[in-house]
Amino acid sequence: MADVANESIQQVLAALDIFSGKPDKESLDKANAWLQNFQHAVTHDLHQLDASQRAGLRDTLITAIQKYANGPRAVLIQLCLALSGLALQMKEWDNPVLDVINGLGQNPLTVPALLLFLTVLPEEVAGNTRIPMSTEEFRAQEAQLLTANGPEVLKLLTIYSQAQGITPNVQAQVFKCLRSWLQTGEVTPIMIADTPLFQLSFNGLAYDELFDPAIDVLCGLIHETQEIHDNMDVIQALIPRLVALRPMLAAALQADDADKVRGYCRLFTEAGETYRLLILQHPETFFPIVEAIGECAAYHDLDIVPITFHFWFRLAQSIGKKPDVPQPFTDAYRALMSVIIKHLHFPVNPEDMSPQERDDFRAFRHVMGDTLKDCCYVLGTDSCLLTTLEMITQALAKGTSGQPVSWQDIEAPLFSMRSMGAEVNPDDDEILPKIMDLIPQLPSHPRVRYAAIMVISRYTEWTDRHPTYIPFQLSYISAGFDDPDQEVAAASGQAMKYMCKDCRQHLVPYIPQLHDFVRSMGSKLLQDDRLQVYEAIAYVITSMPMEEAGQTLRLFCLDLVTHIHGIVSKPTAEKDELTSIADALELLETMLAVVQSFGEELPTACKDTATEVYAVLDALIAKYGNVYFISERVCRVIKQGMQFFGNAAAALAPSLLRRVGAAYQSTGFSSFLWLQGKVVAYYGTSSDPTLQQALKETLEQSSAQTFAMLKVQTPSDIPDVIEDYLHLLIQMLTFCPDYVLLTPSFPASFQAILTSLTLVHPDIIYPALDLLWMILGHESMTASVSQPAKYAQYAAAIRQAASVNGFQFVGLLLTGLVTTFPEDSVHLVASLFRLLAGGWRTELATWLPPAVQQLPAASLPADAKTKFLNDMGNALSNGNLDHVRSSILSLNRTSRRAKERTRDLVA
Repeated sequence: MADVANESIQQVLAALDIFSGKPDKESLDKANAWLQNFQHAVTHDLHQLDASQRAGLRDTLITAIQKYANGPRAVLIQLCLALSGLALQMKEWDNPVLDVINGLGQNPLTVPALLLFLTVLPEEVAGNTRIPMSTEEFRAQEAQLLTANGPEVLKLLTIYSQAQGITPNVQAQVFKCLRSWLQTGEVTPIMIADTPLFQLSFNGLAYDELFDPAIDVLCGLIHETQEIHDNMDVIQALIPRLVALRPMLAAALQADDADKVRGYCRLFTEAGETYRLLILQHPETFFPIVEAIGECAAYHDLDIVPITFHFWFRLAQSIGKKPDVPQPFTDAYRALMSVIIKHLHFPVNPEDMSPQERDDFRAFRHVMGDTLKDCCYVLGTDSCLLTTLEMITQALAKGTSGQPVSWQDIEAPLFSMRSMGAEVNPDDDEILPKIMDLIPQLPSHPRVRYAAIMVISRYTEWTDRHPTYIPFQLSYISAGFDDPDQEVAAASGQAMKYMCKDCRQHLVPYIPQLHDFVRSMGSKLLQDDRLQVYEAIAYVITSMPMEEAGQTLRLFCLDLVTHIHGIVSKPTAEKDELTSIADALELLETMLAVVQSFGEELPTACKDTATEVYAVLDALIAKYGNVYFISERVCRVIKQGMQFFGNAAAALAPSLLRRVGAAYQSTGFSSFLWLQGKVVAYYGTSSDPTLQQALKETLEQSSAQTFAMLKVQTPSDIPDVIEDYLHLLIQMLTFCPDYVLLTPSFPASFQAILTSLTLVHPDIIYPALDLLWMILGHESMTASVSQPAKYAQYAAAIRQAASVNGFQFVGLLLTGLVTTFPEDSVHLVASLFRLLAGGWRTELATWLPPAVQQLPAASLPADAKTKFLNDMGNALSNGNLDHVRSSILSLNRTSRRAKERTRDLVA
């Protein structure tokens, strides 16, 4: 802004002059960009101008606003925003609002510009948090600019609204300005009610040009009367006028004027939400508002209907606290339920919908389902379920008598039953049995079958308490897998999962049937559906006695392992066979993830299973570990297997480490690094020398492979490798620090950690910072007579690594902090600097100046760099580690403000 201080007036005029002629697009874009930059400079850098320069800038802006009062509008908005920012910061300007009114309000040609300024002023004052002012200064200026001028602005708007020959455009601007001051609380409903603007806002609804701004004013007016007791006089004046609008709403509905219906819907819904308690206390006066909202909810436009939903929710919550629900309210919610179920109907020809329209409609059906729950809350679930049951029964009766009936008339009530499931009593013996008995009578249309299966899925808790329905439901669900419609099969998979999860004890006798099903049908199902089925079976297994559960788990798992073994044993495998291996591995992982573990003592059937299964998986890695999707799946299964078998599989760990170590060396796939970290986490504390040797050798081997990859690829090319290598080091440092700190590869590992800080990847930055904190803050760095002998060696290695790489380390931390590090990482960075200041104070003092100077100016201005170096210098010279931390936090705040400025400038 220092340059702007010398040239601001000339540059503003030069930019504005471009708009006076007939500029080409390049000149126009240049002028627009300069005005935006100028407005940005007024926000952030005005303090760099002296008083006389600020006064000159003010006069220039007012003159420019007068000149461009009739447009271009984009230019006028930028000028008004700049003048608003100037008014907020220019303390020596005694009464900006009055001066601008006097300067622009006398000439009819500049009145629109004045109204625009008065509209953006409260919005800018209330919403511009980027202006560098203290809270106290801001409040004082806000009071001077807005609070003190509220009555004067209201008086001015009243005069303009009643002026002879006022145009619709000016009247609309009056409403917009009034809404702006109302929203910020500088003009109150009581103040407005005492002026002609109150009635004029209602009158404006009769004119198309004024309708939307008038609706905005009235919605804002109602919203600001939330303090019911303080605004009762205003409310009493509002309600008759609102009720009198119902014929206008009816006319808009009759004319199918969606814009008008939307406006009235917003207005009545705002009134309903604000006066919710008054509606319950005085229904004789306020209930017409509920009726109007109900009419809006019944409108066919599904972009308008959800405006009402929050009202119905809040009203239902309030009604639920009353001992008795008055009849008008139950009638309203009963009508609402019928309306929502009507909206749930698919179009007559759903195939005419685009994929996006279909997805949007399905998502919106679930939103409408929440409103059905509100109906249940008021009417009772039994009543709502009975209503939907009657809808289906009547539709089926029509079909039986030969009358035309659409599948939509059956599917929509079924969907509503599913939505109400959360409210249903699982012990119900009246309504739900009738619903379940009705399902076999439903037509076989795929959308109806899908909805019926999802109803069964939603009520599995009820089925658990009514197990006599399990045979039919299981048969109905299983039949869904044969349906050619993939969505029906997917619904069957989900229903199977929830039935087995919630009714697991009742389904134990069906295990042979389920096993036959997966063996005969499994290969015909989509993988997602198979996953649901296997997950479902795993839930049943968890309810069995341990020995029986072990036998059943082995039965299902060995089917999958046998399938894998058969393909691995072949000389070569086709792509589809490898895909089937990956699918089988995913099924294994799913079952083990549900069962998790039997505890320390395995069932007899599982005692030798680990060795048997690992032999197959080891052969799989050896032969097809170079196939990426195989590597991902097999590693995840082995991880689940370690959780399941626990120490019983520890003897396999050395062989496993060598296998995955070799696989990583030959493929560079990060999944093998990830699995090594899991092995360390499960078995790193073992004292078995064979395992410990395998841990050491595998880390050395994997480190060498990672370093080699980093020599030929950039870190951004292999972020998954970097991330999993960091996690492996974290586990090793936790359980086996010797293999990290006391090996020749530690300096290269430390360098790799620093390299990871260059990536814009939170999942990498966090573990990298954690790992550096673990290293620099290791217990060995704190001298103590009771330390183990190796701690001296640890400390020496850590000191050497930090000293050699200190300048790079500090530079990466600071650069990341002011540019790309995640916001939550600032405290980790501050902790690292605290450790550096404690252990490398002298060196840190020499690393900081050049590291700070290389920081990008866009992220940290020169004065901020100087201040930070001074703060850190004082903290280091005084040995005050707390001040080191606070200096880093202060630097972060400064850089955040600089980045916000840059983003604003770009925008």
